[in-house]
Amino acid sequence: MYKLTTEDVANFEGDRKMKWLPVLPQQCILLMTCLLMVLEAVPIDIDKTKVKGEGHVEGEKVENPDTGLYYDEYLKQVIDVLETDKHFREKLQTADIEEIKSGKLSRELDLVSHHVRTRLDELKRQEVARLRMLIKAKMDSVQDTGLDHQALLKQFEHLNHQNPDTFEPKDLDMLIKAATSDLENYDKTRHEEFKKYEMMKEHERREYLKTLDEEKRQREESKFEEMKKKHGDHPKVHHPGSKDQLKEVWEEADGLDPNEFDPKTFFKLHDVNNDGFLDEQELEALFTKELEKVYDPKNEEDDMVEMEEERLRMREHVMNEVDINKDRLVTLEEFLRATEKKEFLEPDSWETLDQQQLFTEDELKEFESHISQQEDELRKKAEDLEKQKEELQRQQDQLQAQKQELQQVVKQMEQKKLQQGNPPAGPAGELKFQPPSDHKVGDAPKHPAGGDQPLPPVHVQEPAARTDQVHP
Repeated sequence: MYKLTTEDVANFEGDRKMKWLPVLPQQCILLMTCLLMVLEAVPIDIDKTKVKGEGHVEGEKVENPDTGLYYDEYLKQVIDVLETDKHFREKLQTADIEEIKSGKLSRELDLVSHHVRTRLDELKRQEVARLRMLIKAKMDSVQDTGLDHQALLKQFEHLNHQNPDTFEPKDLDMLIKAATSDLENYDKTRHEEFKKYEMMKEHERREYLKTLDEEKRQREESKFEEMKKKHGDHPKVHHPGSKDQLKEVWEEADGLDPNEFDPKTFFKLHDVNNDGFLDEQELEALFTKELEKVYDPKNEEDDMVEMEEERLRMREHVMNEVDINKDRLVTLEEFLRATEKKEFLEPDSWETLDQQQLFTEDELKEFESHISQQEDELRKKAEDLEKQKEELQRQQDQLQAQKQELQQVVKQMEQKKLQQGNPPAGPAGELKFQPPSDHKVGDAPKHPAGGDQPLPPVHVQEPAARTDQVHP
């Protein structure tokens, strides 16, 4: 049976090129925290007139970025609906990450209001309909028939396909587990995509060099080495999450005195949505100053895709060091505890991507072999299509020749009928012309006397019989 992958689904919703968007922090955790955790941030005294830029406006809705999941919109809509139920919201405030992951929280769905359940039912029906439409589109694209939509729906693990009409606790449990698993693997997938990107760059460079003569090839190689050297010539990059790195943000981005650096105040300043956590997006924003030391969009030698990969690696490193319970959120307690470690004051040097070997020569050869195999398959398909085109053209030419022959035969038959004194007939045997006539429609025909036309019949009345006649 044909297998529809989640990649196929993504391809029908738009090109799934490398999307170097930050992973959705609160939403990633919806379901790990359902975005409904509303813990108050620690109050601090701070003169915000010293802070550059505009702060977060209280009550302002923060736009959540795309998670990159193929069911991202469905995930967001379920979150929004669950947020409207007071009972469910209260349960989330007291739930820990293990309760959410284990499915214990899902059972609370039975206690939400009827209005919320009705809206969730509607969302699920819409999502099932969307998946069925994508499946049908995929089947049509490969011209396959006889496939079972219901069987293909089993491949999607974020909802219960056995009940396509109502949203049950099992649906919430499956959505939580699918989102948790997918988001845990999301960074790994992005790293793999980046590695392919780098290997493709090198592959295309080597293929281009093969087209040049020796002199031009040497010039290109020299230019390439010069650009690598220029890119690597940058100021020291502070270790992400270290005191030096955070103090640099405090001074240059926040406009505060470096001698008055305070971790608690720093945390409050960069908790942009005031939810009591530093999420992944807020953490990644802390590394902008470090990245600007290495990457400039105006420089030919600096690749912005590499900059986003660098940002992702910095965020991952800090999360691994600071996020104790692995819920992809940094609490104030976790943050302060990290500032007490030796690594915070005396960090190791940070190796940027230009100082690392991103792939081996063997990996590149394997990648090129895979590309060559794909090119061969595409070439074969192109040849098959060309043969089909030639065959269709041949059949069309043949039909055109037969049409011309038939037209010639009809023409000869018409000429023959004319020579025999018979009017030519049309395709259905009808006369192609009528004898000429000067009479208008409705005029009575006039026949000259003595003409050949027969006179109309005249009725002659017989004489009546005589009553006085004597019979013998």
